Amino acid sequence: MAMGGMTDTYHERLSSLDHSFLLFEGPTTQMHVAAAALLELGPLSTPAGGVDMDRIRRYVDSRLKYIPRYRQRLHYIPLENHPVWVDDDTFDLGYHVRHSSLPKPGTEKQLRDLCGRLLERPLDRRKPLWEIWVIEGVSEGRFALFMKVHHCMVDGIAGVGLMSSLFTMTPDVEIEEPAAWTPRPLPSVPELLRHEVRRRARMGLDALKRLPRALEEPAKAGGAVRQRVGAFWDFLRTGVEGCATTSVNKEIGPHRRVEWLTFNLDEVKAVKNQLGGTINDVVLATVTGAMRSFLERRGDHVDAGELRVGVPVNMRGTPQASSTGNHIWAWIVPLPVHVRSPQARIQILHEETERLKNSEQAQGGELVTSAVDWTSSNLLPLGVKLLTRMHPYNLLVTNVPGPPVPLYLLGARIQALYPYAPLFNEQGLGIALFSYAGTLSWGLVGDWDVVPDLSEFADCIRRAFYALKRAGAAKNRAARRASDPPRDSRRQISASSSNIPLAAARS
Repeated sequence: MAMGGMTDTYHERLSSLDHSFLLFEGPTTQMHVAAAALLELGPLSTPAGGVDMDRIRRYVDSRLKYIPRYRQRLHYIPLENHPVWVDDDTFDLGYHVRHSSLPKPGTEKQLRDLCGRLLERPLDRRKPLWEIWVIEGVSEGRFALFMKVHHCMVDGIAGVGLMSSLFTMTPDVEIEEPAAWTPRPLPSVPELLRHEVRRRARMGLDALKRLPRALEEPAKAGGAVRQRVGAFWDFLRTGVEGCATTSVNKEIGPHRRVEWLTFNLDEVKAVKNQLGGTINDVVLATVTGAMRSFLERRGDHVDAGELRVGVPVNMRGTPQASSTGNHIWAWIVPLPVHVRSPQARIQILHEETERLKNSEQAQGGELVTSAVDWTSSNLLPLGVKLLTRMHPYNLLVTNVPGPPVPLYLLGARIQALYPYAPLFNEQGLGIALFSYAGTLSWGLVGDWDVVPDLSEFADCIRRAFYALKRAGAAKNRAARRASDPPRDSRRQISASSSNIPLAAARS
């Protein structure tokens, strides 16, 4: 919030949801989202075969005017201890855009190992909460970017917006002139407190303005609120009941492993068209089959309905959503791991996701997190602690749509992009997906000790998807056979045709 005068100060309050992502963070839980991108060297190659770091830093500097949050850091309102964004008066681009390299031969295995080590490092809260690592020495004339942004700054959809600020859809190589930037002064303690008092007063006035409309249709307004709060209560009740205890749901440590794999998006869409449902249903059915075989290998036994995944839902476009920060909630989806048929699994999951769409569970979560902004921020840590202990789901599965066309960084084409989500307490495995240029990329993250066999889980993902492809092809063949005329009818048609005179047949 800018204040008048020649020495304007600036601060912007984090929402309660954004604040909660700071509170979830701990010694073993790093609350940043990340992505690894593989790029062709192209015009960014140096004569020695490395990456032109100076050019990349100048380019990022020129794009910061489009993403001002990336030159801001955290500050706190006294008494309430609620975080706000302020300009970082010690901003140093060299700290945030860093350089690393792989030892020869620069395999993707070596790159994944490095990405795992970078992923597990927490971001420094005294500085803007992001890093970009430029990694040279990747085999086949490539380099990589590993990008980290704290979850309090962006959700998955906003992260795509960040990429649109850095990457282009054409192989442009020109760099804009960086805009002059002067950090605005830090607000004083009295100023922060006055602004908080005014904020709460405005919220009360806004509520009074909406009151006449609610009084005109009290039953409708009250029913909508009751429905959403009831849906939120269903979410909490599910969490209280607890989910399955598996070998991947143990106390996690600070260290991470990562894996990635890529599917052809047209093949995923073909499975969707053959077996019904949506792309997300295909993803969840694939995860179901993979978890079934992976847990069986580990000697786990999970009954029907006990294994659950959290599926983040985009809330942008709802009345409570602003243009910045996080606007997500989560569905809790039971995985039918007890069902052997891949076709039956996707049907069950489609019915469940359709039910969740109509339940307004996600809208209820958005309503409740908005309501928390009315209360003291000192109460929010208690709610976060409660959610941490509930363990409502076994793992997180997030799927973010990306651009259908290739992207470039200063003319260097991005070949692939793999996302990574945080691991929460007692959740040793996480799955993030990103669609890009005709592919569906899977980013798998596992706790170093809890899931040392993460590469085997990647193999389970592949086999589960191929099982869905086979089920879709079998359904297609069965449909074609059903539409063909009976074999006896074909013989009669053939016999009748053979008795037609040649001249008549030609006519």
